[in-house]
Amino acid sequence: MSRTSPSDVVADMPALRLVRLALHCAFYALLAVALAPVVTGSEPPVTLLPALALAAAYAVGVVRRGARRPGLWLAVVTALWLVLLAMDRGFSYLAFPLFFLYLHAMPVRWAHPAVAAATGAVVAAQAAGPGGLTAAKVVGPVAGAAVAILTGYGYAVLYRESRRRQRLIDDLVRTRDELAAAQREAGRLAERQRLAREIHDTLAQGLSSIVLLARAAETAGPQGALERVREIGRTAADNLDEARRFVAALTPAALEDAPLPEALRRVTARTVPGAVFRLDGEPYPLPVETEVALLRLTQEALANVARHARAEHAAVTLAYLDGEVALDVYDDGTGFAPGDVPAGGRRTFGLHGMRERIAELGGTLSVESAPGEGTAIAATVPAPSGGRTAAEDGHGAADRPVRALRKEAA
Repeated sequence: MSRTSPSDVVADMPALRLVRLALHCAFYALLAVALAPVVTGSEPPVTLLPALALAAAYAVGVVRRGARRPGLWLAVVTALWLVLLAMDRGFSYLAFPLFFLYLHAMPVRWAHPAVAAATGAVVAAQAAGPGGLTAAKVVGPVAGAAVAILTGYGYAVLYRESRRRQRLIDDLVRTRDELAAAQREAGRLAERQRLAREIHDTLAQGLSSIVLLARAAETAGPQGALERVREIGRTAADNLDEARRFVAALTPAALEDAPLPEALRRVTARTVPGAVFRLDGEPYPLPVETEVALLRLTQEALANVARHARAEHAAVTLAYLDGEVALDVYDDGTGFAPGDVPAGGRRTFGLHGMRERIAELGGTLSVESAPGEGTAIAATVPAPSGGRTAAEDGHGAADRPVRALRKEAA
């Protein structure tokens, strides 16, 4: 059997507060009924003083709710009631609200014995009256005690169920708040990653190109140096436009005044002079995010060629196929082992950013390279069109080996 008593579970629920108020009113109503013979003068006023003392003591407990010393308060109320019960059996009816008082204010191990003792006191008082002890005088008080106990536990069960539902609601609200916080954090991290990619693929690449052009200007003749300075100015202006636009999350400057093939042709010629750009298939409109991803991938791949590859030839191929667009970037430079950790152990962002951009669009990206064998980067992105598939055309990421792309570059 559960050791939880009604006193452990009853709280300030509106319905239970109303029940307690009804019980308090019932107590004073039954006390008034028991004092009626005294008030009307049919009984001597001997019980008036203890009855007033009981009413005052009970009122003190109700007002202060017996919060500090409920045991002492219950003892005083019970003692005064027993005195009145010994004086007049009419005070037996006060036992019923007292049963609920015991069940409310006392733990189970004390409440049940208190109810049993109060029931016994009522039975004893009734047995001392005319007719002695009868079954009715026993059944009545015992039935009242049983009803009080069952009623008290009924309210306790309802309260526990209410508390259980309230805890469930609290858990749901807390889970909703945690989910909202997790979504906000995921959005923050995604935006941070987006900005990192944008900065890496725009400002960082542009500044890197400016550095390379400045170094080339140092060793060039007057006319060559002037041309490099002009190129530095154009690159810086383009980067300024890029910075303004990616902060506002708008289309890159290179795609605002030119379609994707022309934008890639310009990027190829500007980043790696002498590199070949090839267009396969008939161009068709692509989503803005797809064009941006292909442009950024080309910028990143060609920037790596210019910085690290020391290549004699490089080629960029854009193929519009049936259901997808393929982009290949090849150079015949020094190459690298894709699985090797960079010198110094520093994590590089370029290939990681490329893969993320393409993966977000549902595409695939492969990198094929080896020391001294050049590098081929092949990406495919889903897109609506009418024509051949990447596998049929040979532009799929898995079917574009370095040797095939080397022919295009040459």
